[in-house]
Amino acid sequence: MNHQNDKNYICTLCPRNCKAVRRTDSSRGYCQTGTNIRVARIAPHRWEEPCISGTNGSGTIFFSGCVLSCVFCQNSKISTGGYGKDITTDELIGHIKRLEAMGVHNINLVSPTPYIESIIDCFEKYRPSVPIVYNTGGYEKAETIRRLDGIVDIYLPDMKYIRADIAKKYSNAENYFEYASSALEEMVRQTGEPQFDNDGMMKKGTIVRHLILPQNTRNAIEVLNWLNDRFGTKILVSLMAQYTPLGRAEDYPEINRKLTAREYHKVLDHMEMLDLDGFVQELSSAKKQFVPDFNIDKL
Repeated sequence: MNHQNDKNYICTLCPRNCKAVRRTDSSRGYCQTGTNIRVARIAPHRWEEPCISGTNGSGTIFFSGCVLSCVFCQNSKISTGGYGKDITTDELIGHIKRLEAMGVHNINLVSPTPYIESIIDCFEKYRPSVPIVYNTGGYEKAETIRRLDGIVDIYLPDMKYIRADIAKKYSNAENYFEYASSALEEMVRQTGEPQFDNDGMMKKGTIVRHLILPQNTRNAIEVLNWLNDRFGTKILVSLMAQYTPLGRAEDYPEINRKLTAREYHKVLDHMEMLDLDGFVQELSSAKKQFVPDFNIDKL
């Protein structure tokens, strides 16, 4: 693969392996991103896990484009809609410095994989004084994640599915678990067990998120079982109940609703039975107002 600073290059960064020729402003690849860095929001965010958000917020940088494009995506405006503003690596560094000056607890890169070449270039030029968080849907190549060793301090991946049929139906990624599990192994190898400062803020480690989907509690329980058996105390688990039918969820009747209290407690009780360490969202978090405001005029 050619370097992203070149004018054009053939991309094999993610498991799609689409080998699209990426140009400056666009491509025919699965993620539809070009070689320019495109962002949709850069601001403190206070709705991450407590050890990420703290009191001053996480310095989130939302990148446009996505390697998954889940049918229920709450950020479809930027994941598949192409919304965003192109910036240079130097401008990205300027935004990171601005976030640091605001007192954020970390720099949180959201869906960054299509831009990994520029991200590596950015942090080779400037290393922030706070931890770097890699916030991903989990559908990654281990070899791509390996390139971030020594750069990323905290990994924040999803583990969405363990069943191939569900992964194919909702994210067009039948091989999701194969790649996500291998990538997670590499993330944990890099970070080791969770480490915190005196204020309880995470300095290093891996937090694995799982979003409970309506009528998919069995998938959730199988994911929790696997995480417990494979990693135990090496990771933290964040069980998410914020599912709200957005994106194309209306085309899938079984998930075109919020979770029921019964579904929520079924999975929560199982997590407590396993004694997994981590975080649990309240069922009341399933509200549209928690969806980030994407407005490039505010950049």
